[in-house]
Amino acid sequence: MNDMTTPLIATAMDTNLVPVYAEIFLLIAASAILLIDMFLSESKRYITYLLSLATLVGCALITFADMNTGATVYTFNNMFVSDPMAHLLKLFSYLAVGMTLVYSRQYAGERGMMSGNLGGEFYVLALFSLLGQMIMISGNNMLSIYLGLELMSLSLYALVALRRDHATSTEAAMKYFILGSLASGFMLYGISMIYGATGSLNFTDIAARTAAGGADQAILVFGLVFLVAGMAFKLGAVPFHMWAPDVYQGSPTAVTLLLGGAPKLAAFAMLMRLLVEALPSLAYDWQQMLLVLAVLSLAIGNLTAIAQTNLKRMLAYSTIAQMGFVLLGMMAGVAGEDASNMPAAYSAAMYSSITYVLTTLGSFGIIMMLARAGFEAEQIADFKGLGRRSPWFALVMTVLMFSLAGVPPMMGFMAKWAVLQAVANTGAVWLAVVAVMFSLIGAFYYLRVVKTMWFDEAVDTSPIVTPTDMRVALSLNGVAVVVLGLVPGALLGACLQAIQMTLRS
Repeated sequence: MNDMTTPLIATAMDTNLVPVYAEIFLLIAASAILLIDMFLSESKRYITYLLSLATLVGCALITFADMNTGATVYTFNNMFVSDPMAHLLKLFSYLAVGMTLVYSRQYAGERGMMSGNLGGEFYVLALFSLLGQMIMISGNNMLSIYLGLELMSLSLYALVALRRDHATSTEAAMKYFILGSLASGFMLYGISMIYGATGSLNFTDIAARTAAGGADQAILVFGLVFLVAGMAFKLGAVPFHMWAPDVYQGSPTAVTLLLGGAPKLAAFAMLMRLLVEALPSLAYDWQQMLLVLAVLSLAIGNLTAIAQTNLKRMLAYSTIAQMGFVLLGMMAGVAGEDASNMPAAYSAAMYSSITYVLTTLGSFGIIMMLARAGFEAEQIADFKGLGRRSPWFALVMTVLMFSLAGVPPMMGFMAKWAVLQAVANTGAVWLAVVAVMFSLIGAFYYLRVVKTMWFDEAVDTSPIVTPTDMRVALSLNGVAVVVLGLVPGALLGACLQAIQMTLRS
């Protein structure tokens, strides 16, 4: 019997399909939903919605069953890995996409994104985007990671442009496509440099050959610069953040949430696979790059968000700042020759990514709840008097803003605390102080939203009409942010265990 932490390596002649059952199921289900939707009338489009949610539940059950084995399994000639980190990130990705679909149903329907010739493309593209994320999360080869990235990105480009009659969305799609293509080019160029230096695209081989010292160091670092640049774009880190504010603001809010939610988990997995697993011997070099990206993201993200009056644009800059904390966790794993901080630092970064996704889901969910046909609740001023119109959902939004600001006892506080602790353990106390200072600055624009909801007079006093499933999901979202802040041990422990088992494999 194999030890539960021992990697199981499938040969090229004996490809093991069990680790990719979730991906296969999602591919078949998404294709079937596309075909079924063609024969549904507009009044029966709820069937597409229910089938999409059922697909996500099926994927979660398959992944959960695989997770219970605790094994790390390689397949497809070691191009794909199924390990504890992948399982946990995939489960949260299903949750993020599922909640996005629940929050988006009424919003997208009122804007014609699920009617006429468009039909169920919104759901299908969301599922194919998720499939790309799953491949990124489990990629163990430069090309498999890249293929997952492109599948995710192409689906998101199409989603941003889904409202073809909406000039702002079309402009946002063009910006996202052009800059995204540039970032993909960066990554491909970096991959070609790494391949040229090591002669392999497989992470295990690359790690072994770089550690042995046989590869040309100058070419490796040159390739690493382009790799990090491409990944920084997907994270929205400064100075590769230019697309985020315009695309977040210009996209339909439902699509903005698909952009800003689950893909961040896949981007974190990409950082782990490409940097920690494939290029650990270059840790000093990529840590310096991540340090610069993190500090710039914290500074530019928090300072620029203060000037925003559009809430979606403000949350875009907030995302940039939040990704700065994820990058801080990633750069705190190794201090000189000491790698003992790796599990704590990387698990803190993982926990921070999950926290960001959960709070972002609720924030954009509230925006969609307040929107109605012909009106986008995008301005901070649109939240005036929400405390009197709907005290419960004003409270939920308050909890989410406090979490993003890092106010205890919300989940966001524990995420920032775990990252700062990991940074301080490396001896870089000054860096932790800088991060805290920028977080204090950032608290201003989150608290401004809270003040607007509770203390400003309402401009719109019309009743808020919300589907029951959306009200329940938003309520659970807010409660989860509080509970996981008060009792963070379970999720923090799961992240730590997943990282430890993944690093051992």
